[in-house]
Amino acid sequence: MKCTSRSGVTKASSMSLVAGALAGGLLAGTGSGAAADGAALRRAPVAPCTNAQLVANSAQRMGSSEVRVTVINQGPEPCALDGFPTVALAGQGSPDRNKPLGVVRQGSVGPVQLAVGGRASTQLSFTPVLGEAGGYCASGADPFVAPSIVVGVAGGRQQLAPDDGGDFALCGSSVRATAFRAAGS
Repeated sequence: MKCTSRSGVTKASSMSLVAGALAGGLLAGTGSGAAADGAALRRAPVAPCTNAQLVANSAQRMGSSEVRVTVINQGPEPCALDGFPTVALAGQGSPDRNKPLGVVRQGSVGPVQLAVGGRASTQLSFTPVLGEAGGYCASGADPFVAPSIVVGVAGGRQQLAPDDGGDFALCGSSVRATAFRAAGS
């Protein structure tokens, strides 16, 4: 027995229309929800990089008083690197035996998302030693010379030599450094 509503449409027919609309809406919502979930996963924040994830092979000379240090995320997960490095001069031994330098921060800072294999770099600029051989500082101070630097990144330290096999030579006790940014930018 069919019941007729005032509009003249049977309740059974309107129930099947409502059920069909709900089912269609739920199925359509499932597809767009899955796409939204996938997009949310791609935008999900990644954990900060740890020193154990990062490796730096050398300090690439960019001139007589500048070097670029590039770190590579060796995984196992993507990570975010943020901030400025610390820098110290060191000999050939332990990175714990070093002479810390003051870091004068250059430019703005922002997080760099590093996929596994991704690279970020910082540019270090020293006050140059003038002259030949023994060299001198324009300030009259004695120059510092060291075969390696220790770069503090992601809570740890990486000891690096210049890529040309020379020494680091500088005047003063500070270095100018840019924040880490995606390599090549």
